[in-house]
Amino acid sequence: MFKLKEHWQILIALVAAAIVGAIFGAEALKEAPFVKGATAVCQFFGDLFMNALKMVIVPLIVASIISGIAGLGKMEGFGRLGGKTIGYYAGTSLIAILTGLILVNAIKPGYRDGKPDERIKQAFDAQAELIAKDPAQFEKVTSASGRAEKGTKNIADVLKDMVPANPVKAAADGQMLGLIFFSILIGWALTQLTGDGPAAFKNMFDGLNDVMIAITRLIMKFAPIGVFALVVPVIAETGVTGVFQSLAKFAAVVLLALGIHFFVAMPLLLKFVGKVSPIRHYKAMAEALLTAFSTASSSATLPITLRCIRDNAGVSRRVSSFTLPLGATVNMDGTALYECVVVIFAAQVVGVEMTFGEQFVVVFLALITSIGVAGVPSASLVAILIILNSAKIPGLVPEAAMAFILTVDRFLDMCRTAVNVFSDSCGAVIIARTEGEEDVLSGGPGGASAKG
Repeated sequence: MFKLKEHWQILIALVAAAIVGAIFGAEALKEAPFVKGATAVCQFFGDLFMNALKMVIVPLIVASIISGIAGLGKMEGFGRLGGKTIGYYAGTSLIAILTGLILVNAIKPGYRDGKPDERIKQAFDAQAELIAKDPAQFEKVTSASGRAEKGTKNIADVLKDMVPANPVKAAADGQMLGLIFFSILIGWALTQLTGDGPAAFKNMFDGLNDVMIAITRLIMKFAPIGVFALVVPVIAETGVTGVFQSLAKFAAVVLLALGIHFFVAMPLLLKFVGKVSPIRHYKAMAEALLTAFSTASSSATLPITLRCIRDNAGVSRRVSSFTLPLGATVNMDGTALYECVVVIFAAQVVGVEMTFGEQFVVVFLALITSIGVAGVPSASLVAILIILNSAKIPGLVPEAAMAFILTVDRFLDMCRTAVNVFSDSCGAVIIARTEGEEDVLSGGPGGASAKG
């Protein structure tokens, strides 16, 4: 009996959600009681789906990291794996930032007819006046849309969070870096011990990891419904073409830069460093990428990313268990690119030409702050606000710029989350290949075939 593959089911759900959302967002229907009721129902089921994904994150991260590190056997292997992972994440984030920097300087989305765009400048000024009258205005806007749920932290706070005073509280508060560090310590300790006790402890985490993956498979059977429910309210609020009704040139630069990173830079790394087929990798990760786009959350997508990278791409548990949870926390290529473009764009709008040195500072801050950004929808907005405040651009009210950019942020957030997740998955494949895993994306046993 013919069964439609899961990523096609999700894609159909996305298209259906766009159509229904566009109908619900029409001016004639937007305020209708049945539309509001239907949107509320979609929001309810979307929240259920997101909660189900988040439910497995903590036990999955703990089990997969402990299982993976304990399976390395010797700490020499762990050091090598860790060095490759950090090097890859830093390198690809820098590539993404420089791509955005080059395009925003070449295309100049903050300019119109060779001069700063007065229309956008006036919009910035109008937002600044609103915020001046009501200082809590910006906070109200972001909080109401759920976009200020989690912010970002400076590098010192990030380092402190890596060593949690209470690992259980860190897990409850969503401090994934602390949880990852604690799990790495447990995995390391298991490599130092012998006997039946440590072996049984490791087997328990191996089993827990398998159980969490099985639960993830069950949750993903409801993914089309969850994706539909998540996307309908977003489209109803912004409209299918809402992203292009204002800030069109800015949005186009961001999408072009993300597209270059997604379709050019990453495939080149896969082809020439990982020596695998980029097309096979796209197919292997289709389900995770569509989920990332729908949820705009790399953390919520992590269980699906792990399942796709193991089942479809054929990456071993020892590599995927370490690289992917860490990547979902610290590797934010799309986010870093977006932060850089927003800051340079805002400077262009107010007529400020940033020097090479000033732009270098923006690149550095984007690289650092992207590490501390939470893997939840639009968390990068607070990171951008920090960079704008640090840049001290004359004539710019950072909160006003951010309040205006909120109008297009949701769609761009969905796109950059997909880029974040794809970069994580490429890292797992490339590192696995450099670790000698020949079956990754090979089409043979343990590797991805044409399935997908």
